[in-house]
Amino acid sequence: MIEKTNSDASLSEVHQTIDTTSTKKGWRRMLAFFGPAYLVSVGYMDPGNWATDLAGGSQFGYQLIWVLLMSNLMALLLQGLSARLGIVRGRDLAQANRETYPKYINYAFYGLAEIAIAATDLAEILGMAIGIQLLTGLPLIWGVLITVLDTFLFLLLQKLGMRIMEAFIISLVAIIGFSFLAEILLAKPNLKEVAAGFVPSIPNNTALYIAIGIIGATVMPHNLYLHSALVQTRKIKRDNAGIKKAIKMNFFDSAIALNMAFFVNAAILVLAATVFYKTGRTDVAEIKQAHEMLSPMLGTSLAPALFAIALIAAGQSSTITGTLAGQIVMEGYLKLRINPWVRRLLTRLIAVIPAVLVILINGENNIDRLLVLSQVILSLQLGFAIIPLILFTSNKKTMGIFAIKPLTIFIASLITAILVYLNIRMVLQQAAGFFSNPGNYTWKFIIIISGILYLFLLSFAVIYPLRKRRNEESIQLHPEASELEKIIIPEYPTIAVALDFSSNDIKLINHAVGQGSQKTTYLLIHVVESPTSRLLGKETDDMESRKDQERLEHYVARLKEKGFSAKGILGFNDRVKEIVRIINENKAEMLVIGAHGHTGLKDMLYGHTVNAVRHEVKIPVLVINI
Repeated sequence: MIEKTNSDASLSEVHQTIDTTSTKKGWRRMLAFFGPAYLVSVGYMDPGNWATDLAGGSQFGYQLIWVLLMSNLMALLLQGLSARLGIVRGRDLAQANRETYPKYINYAFYGLAEIAIAATDLAEILGMAIGIQLLTGLPLIWGVLITVLDTFLFLLLQKLGMRIMEAFIISLVAIIGFSFLAEILLAKPNLKEVAAGFVPSIPNNTALYIAIGIIGATVMPHNLYLHSALVQTRKIKRDNAGIKKAIKMNFFDSAIALNMAFFVNAAILVLAATVFYKTGRTDVAEIKQAHEMLSPMLGTSLAPALFAIALIAAGQSSTITGTLAGQIVMEGYLKLRINPWVRRLLTRLIAVIPAVLVILINGENNIDRLLVLSQVILSLQLGFAIIPLILFTSNKKTMGIFAIKPLTIFIASLITAILVYLNIRMVLQQAAGFFSNPGNYTWKFIIIISGILYLFLLSFAVIYPLRKRRNEESIQLHPEASELEKIIIPEYPTIAVALDFSSNDIKLINHAVGQGSQKTTYLLIHVVESPTSRLLGKETDDMESRKDQERLEHYVARLKEKGFSAKGILGFNDRVKEIVRIINENKAEMLVIGAHGHTGLKDMLYGHTVNAVRHEVKIPVLVINI
């Protein structure tokens, strides 16, 4: 169910499963690249964006469409960097972070990323539940509970393969697009007035606040993790021409997909401007309120039905991609793999519980506040995804000729500064009301400490890779060849051999002897993993441990008969910890260990020992394929 993964491939079960190097030509070959950006694009039209679009359109008409366009251009650049990282380095953003930052900083980044994904899923749950309620009349709490069932839909799609999942998401995006196209045709907006909205203007402070909300809710951190992994589902030619073509084709994919997302957001804003702002209803800002007023305003019951269908499709599509992002984050940061259905169910339950509690305690009237809270939580995580992304893609040492140019670095950095500033400003505005009230000193203290830690992590995210890069570049990459004259053959006074008491033991001992000399002592190690050893540890004295001790003594005696120095030590319970402990206590200078070619259940039981031990010891490890 849960296992450590040794695979360096992002989303390993679908890694390079779509071949773009085949002999197909023309549009069919182009289509092989298309798909990842559509899965990403649903995050830009999820229910969390609807409230700001509705508020902007109902209060200021078409005047804030330019903000949507600007935020879409920002997203296109940042998603392009994410795709570039995955294509060139073959690493997703989580893996690149793990390989760059210190261990405990990565734990912090991982925790923040998981919080962001849970917040995203919360928005999807609420959006789908509201859509179900608007379409069927079911109580909101039933709609929330029904969303748990989409776990099984995700499992089915994952079993059918990446192409089927992409097709399903594209179908949902098409439903959203056609629904709003029909809404726009029913509303009949003035196209000249809509075009005038692309001229930048901020009428007042309220418009500025809504604009901040639109921009802050546009780029979400989980999309940057997601895109850097999804592009690796394509098998490409790993030469410069092949990589260049993949970057180009993924840019086209992103441009088309994100422009569709822009159309949906713009359609929501235009619909609100035409139906509400033009009729003097500037107070409409909630999804339910907008749905209720569409029918009397447009004179047809089709409009609210299409609105609800689009909302359900937006929530369903976004929740699937959120689960994929969660898998990428967990595997990338922790090298920990969890069964997809367990991962999906846990993510969904983490989001469902607060939604159910709020509905049970406060009723359905506070749901929009919970939706806003999810967006505020998301906004706080953004810097921890964008800042490393820019630093990684600008590093010439790892990106080579595909490192981004100075102008791109400047624009991306400016966008990052704007987004981080706007998001922090949004959070400060939300917190200002809380701090203006007396009392709650414990919570105020926690918020202040959290703010300090947040700024520290944000600064660390910027400074550490730059400092590490300078140190790496100062290292002499090609030492003088004359140093090869100083070759010294090492001697190992003590060589440890990890045995599993199978027919492979002789092979391991032979290789160990081949590394030793007349003065070498061979330390034979075997770990007892019986049920009793799990309870009693070193105090174990069952039949299995006694037999293992006898066999170990037999090996030692045979080696001594042949003139070798040897001793044997039993470990108990945990194979990895015991091997490491015995090596350290006996100061062994080398370890010889066997690598099993297991698959399935045996791989879960045995296949990770070598990698785990290798990372825990500071001595040479000779791995023998047995």
